[in-house]
Amino acid sequence: MNSETRVRLRALGISVGHYETGALNAITDVAGVAVGHVTCIEGERTRTGATAILPHAGNVFQDKVPAALAVFNGFGKFAGSTQIAELGEIETPILLTNTLGVGRAIEAINRHTLAQSGNERVVSLNAVVGETNDSRLNDIRAARPTVEEMSQALAGAKTGPVEEGALGAGTGTVAFGLKGGIGTSSRVVSVGGVSYTIGVLVQSNYGGKLVVAGQPYEADGTHDKDGSIVMIVATDAPLCSRNLKRLAERCFGGLARTGAALSNGSGDYALAFSTAEEVRRTPERRKAVATYPVLSNDVVSPLFEAVIEASEEAILNSMTMATTTHGYNAGTDKPSTINAISLDALKRR
Repeated sequence: MNSETRVRLRALGISVGHYETGALNAITDVAGVAVGHVTCIEGERTRTGATAILPHAGNVFQDKVPAALAVFNGFGKFAGSTQIAELGEIETPILLTNTLGVGRAIEAINRHTLAQSGNERVVSLNAVVGETNDSRLNDIRAARPTVEEMSQALAGAKTGPVEEGALGAGTGTVAFGLKGGIGTSSRVVSVGGVSYTIGVLVQSNYGGKLVVAGQPYEADGTHDKDGSIVMIVATDAPLCSRNLKRLAERCFGGLARTGAALSNGSGDYALAFSTAEEVRRTPERRKAVATYPVLSNDVVSPLFEAVIEASEEAILNSMTMATTTHGYNAGTDKPSTINAISLDALKRR
């Protein structure tokens, strides 16, 4: 595809916000969170993939995590959303992929979860899948990635550094008329003398007038308005599902800072979950009256500010790490090229 060297935003001397990042500046700074990708690049037309996010290393169906989904504009398909809203928890890994791949992603999660030890009698589960439309660079009608390929993303999920840019679910995405992709960032916040980590991972595929750390970036294609973004937030802070929803909603503050058009045709989704052991929905806790120690409303504002910063930086990392991509526009039935953001232009700011 392209051998150009790409770097993250901070390597260009540009920083966002004032909170410190985690060691990796990634969603995996939240202990236990794992990320996996499968990238499908074949011939002249296939430019797609999937990205998996696992909240912890155990059996998520048995040890569910509190969660909440925020929707700014609902032009999209976020599988599992109604049960998340109803119960305030997730019970499977999360998969991100393309618009027409949601059904296959559900099947991949079903296979993964039903095969885990302890789930032999499970007959219902709520697969969580987010999507954006990559048809400007990908033959989205070609049924890729397959169920088997998405299963590879789940099986290959790992902790540690996260690969970013034009790979996984971001292989064929476009942001501001430039190459979008997968990006991540994190922040560390002290509340009551205790440090908590917030990590964000995004699949950027939307439009508007790009703003990089407060300064406009002019590029061909910035007139593009429609598109979507999915933002996944992980934190080790003990939060109830109600405050996780408030946390997820603040992601749209970071989205707005990048110049998003937030148009009629955009799908803007943010899902937040807590990995804290003390709020995990274990089988024992689900059988009786349970007491969950959670942060109060009066102390969560620093977390809100931190997630705004991390969301903005994750989006910008998704673009600085992405490479110029040649593919196929399924809507026009023509070859398509989407250029990456110019790192030289960013350095000259």
